[in-house]
Amino acid sequence: MRVQCLVLSLVMVGCTTAVKDPALTLADGSGSLTAHRQAMQLLEDVPRDDAAAIDALQGLLYRSGFEVDVRRRGADQLLALDRDRLVRTLRQRLPRVTDKPWLRALCTWIGAQQWTADESLVLQRALLSSWARPWSGGMPEAQRPEYQAISQLRGTSDHVDLVWHELQAHDKASEEGYRNRCWELLHRLGARDRLVEALAAVDPGTSTNPMLLDLHDAARDFGTVPWNREEILWLRKLREPSRRTFWAQAQAACAAMPAPRRATLRIRDLPIAVAAMRHRPDLAGADEQAMRRQIHTRLRGRDHYREEDAYYKHGVDVDDRFGDHMKALSWGDLAAITMAMDAMEIPPVVGHLFDYADRDNADTTTEFGGVMALDSKGRVEVLEFLPRVRHHDLRFNAPQDMFDAGYTGLFHFHFHATTHRNRDHAGPGLGDLTYADNTRANCLVFTFVDENTLNVDWYRHDGVVVDLGCVRRPGTTA
Repeated sequence: MRVQCLVLSLVMVGCTTAVKDPALTLADGSGSLTAHRQAMQLLEDVPRDDAAAIDALQGLLYRSGFEVDVRRRGADQLLALDRDRLVRTLRQRLPRVTDKPWLRALCTWIGAQQWTADESLVLQRALLSSWARPWSGGMPEAQRPEYQAISQLRGTSDHVDLVWHELQAHDKASEEGYRNRCWELLHRLGARDRLVEALAAVDPGTSTNPMLLDLHDAARDFGTVPWNREEILWLRKLREPSRRTFWAQAQAACAAMPAPRRATLRIRDLPIAVAAMRHRPDLAGADEQAMRRQIHTRLRGRDHYREEDAYYKHGVDVDDRFGDHMKALSWGDLAAITMAMDAMEIPPVVGHLFDYADRDNADTTTEFGGVMALDSKGRVEVLEFLPRVRHHDLRFNAPQDMFDAGYTGLFHFHFHATTHRNRDHAGPGLGDLTYADNTRANCLVFTFVDENTLNVDWYRHDGVVVDLGCVRRPGTTA
């Protein structure tokens, strides 16, 4: 028995490879946990000027393939050897850490250390930038590891003032991404009402922050501000000299609204408000309850079709009837739906849509799309924008010139026209709903039910979809 144990012991020793270059070992995340732990032991007594060792310890903070305990020991060692490099690396790399167990452990580790005031400020910015990224699963903000670490560093759990200060303090062009992340985080923290008030009070004569100036003008002139990065870009485009007339019209339309309605406006509502003021004064002053009743009456008895494979909701049926969303729809939503239904009663508009859809059906390289707008005389026009990048017949890549037209247009639209009998895939799909979440535009999708029938769906962000029924090809009968 003693001989067998000795042989087994010798075999185990022979199978263990001694680490000769710990820095090189820790530069390779594909190595074994045993090797990584041995390398960490060898690095515990390295001199402060060992550049290779410092590089290896730095890499443990963000490279993939390492266990949490090895990473944590590396952070301890780097803190002892080169605090400046540790803090600098965390500022640059922490927002990009995607290993969630390590992110949790790292945030806990940061919150437990003693930092100088300057170090704490830098680390708060790193944590804030990471926190601004959405976390799948809808985790409450107070449970985010970054939130908890910032709370430990600041000694408070109220972080709205911190994020607002960071937004104001970073006014360089190179810091635009950071400003956008701060802005979206403030909305997630439920600070929108405070933002509108604070932005309206900004003194444009004392600020050099271009984003704040854009937001200030929107809050002052429209009573609303963007929600996300795409809407911030939308607002910036509206401030360009070529759209100065539209801005003035939107300002006048918003000023004429009662305060409660004005408070519900979103950026996508501005073209709708301008169109209502100029061409549909009945909608501009309409009572919202009356609008709901009218839409409900107009949709009664219409044929409806929907996506049968609701994969984008993980098996949950997508609500696509007006009644499903009626109470939550704002004046802007109701006016947009009304204008869309009105457009579907204009034969030249419907004829143009069918002609465009037929061309989409014949082209198997992409979906087709565009913008629906009003011309200077208030007539609905269909603006075609073929994609410059084509992937396949189930995807539409909106070109930039379509976005440029859409900033003052009523609707972004595209077709589901792979076949003339596509009723099982009527309505927006996963990519379409994501597009609406990102752009926050008013969107329409037209789906062939048969060669002479298109199903029409209006949709916007947050998965709100309203089936508007079907339209017939002009000159045909059911």
